[in-house]
Amino acid sequence: MYVEATLGLPHEKSDLGDFKHNVRIAKNAGATVIRTAMLSGRRYETFATAEAFNEFADQQWIALTQAEPILRNHSMKLAIENHKDWRLEEILLILQRISSEFVGVCVDTGNNIALLDDPMNLVEALAPYAHSVHLKDMGVEEYEDGFLLSEVPLGEGYLDIPKMVKVLREAKPDLQFSLEMITRDPLTIPCLTKKYWATLSDLPGIDLARTLATVRANKPAKPLPRLSHLNAEQRRDAEEENVRKCLAYAREHLGL
Repeated sequence: MYVEATLGLPHEKSDLGDFKHNVRIAKNAGATVIRTAMLSGRRYETFATAEAFNEFADQQWIALTQAEPILRNHSMKLAIENHKDWRLEEILLILQRISSEFVGVCVDTGNNIALLDDPMNLVEALAPYAHSVHLKDMGVEEYEDGFLLSEVPLGEGYLDIPKMVKVLREAKPDLQFSLEMITRDPLTIPCLTKKYWATLSDLPGIDLARTLATVRANKPAKPLPRLSHLNAEQRRDAEEENVRKCLAYAREHLGL
């Protein structure tokens, strides 16, 4: 087993004391990596204007520059998850700008499909910066405003999970892999609506075309999971079954 902490960034000067305290707690617990997500929601749902997103980006940069000296002082690595907030090129710019061995990424293998990034390109580009991984496979399906996106058991989606694991291991042999098997109704990715593009006006049209073509080429063999109609016990059982399938696949096909 291993310990991996989760901690929010210090956005105010008054947060620094708590951040230092929690970094020490994480280290004393045996963690060497702290995962963080700069946005708790989804970019295309949270922000109605480019100005609002740019203000958020400026705030996150200040928070990160306040956190880095503390992480450095405690020799603790921070893993910023691609959390449906940053496009690949934006994440890379943040990493290059901070230029710290203590600031890297938690590579989520499925999240950035929602921002029309190619998932394999993302893994290959972020692998050198990886401090942790959220491993997941994804199913996709068209709907009128764009496409549906759903976590599915490893090996049942369209991602090349063995290749992704190989790329990450080659870049970082000691990397820990955490399973993130979220059993829920599919997320709606409304990439054909005006609001979706409010903060993504510079996104190349070719990325939209490639993503929609990929969705159409990877129709699920069975309907994407829908759980909102189930009671709590049924949802629990469905989630446990999916997790067990993932663990079996990881043992048999990934050497994890």
